[in-house]
Amino acid sequence: MARNRFAALALGLIALSGCVTPIGPVQVTRFHVADISPLGKGTISVEPAAGSDGNSIEWQTYRAAVMRQLEGLGYTAASPGAGAQIAHLKVTRTTIQPSGGSGPVSVGVGGSTGTYGSGVGLGIGLNLSPGPKEQVATELAVSIKDRASGTVLWEGRASFVVTTASPLAGTALGAPKMSEALFLNFPGQSGETIEVK
Repeated sequence: MARNRFAALALGLIALSGCVTPIGPVQVTRFHVADISPLGKGTISVEPAAGSDGNSIEWQTYRAAVMRQLEGLGYTAASPGAGAQIAHLKVTRTTIQPSGGSGPVSVGVGGSTGTYGSGVGLGIGLNLSPGPKEQVATELAVSIKDRASGTVLWEGRASFVVTTASPLAGTALGAPKMSEALFLNFPGQSGETIEVK
């Protein structure tokens, strides 16, 4: 009875492990001016960067996630066109189909000789393992500027690649994770690239 229970538990754990999708680290790079005193205070609005569709649901989801992080840093949210500082936001998503390794069929030729006879054998092997899964690469870029002077005070990029099966491939979970990684230990070491898991 105990053995059956153990077997059922083992099978359940194996099934669960097959459902868990590994989450790759988020690559983050930040740059900022020498005088960081204006950062993390005052009013700021999050607006679309050049080439971004600020009306898309995806962009709006990232905007909300970025604004939550900025407010946590000490900023006060301002409406578009207002605010002492502007956070220009751009999100880029690309679908990648990794190339597979060896082909699905392999042919091998083998020979043997010996006291008991000789022979040549031909073997055909089928590679039944699935090919690499389709992936989604996402990059979040934010540039914080002083509205009056147009000076860039801080800019950062966060990117990660996950399979399309990963929950993080969707915007709802990906936006908060990437935003949190981007603003971790704000303003960060200028010019340094870090990995956030």
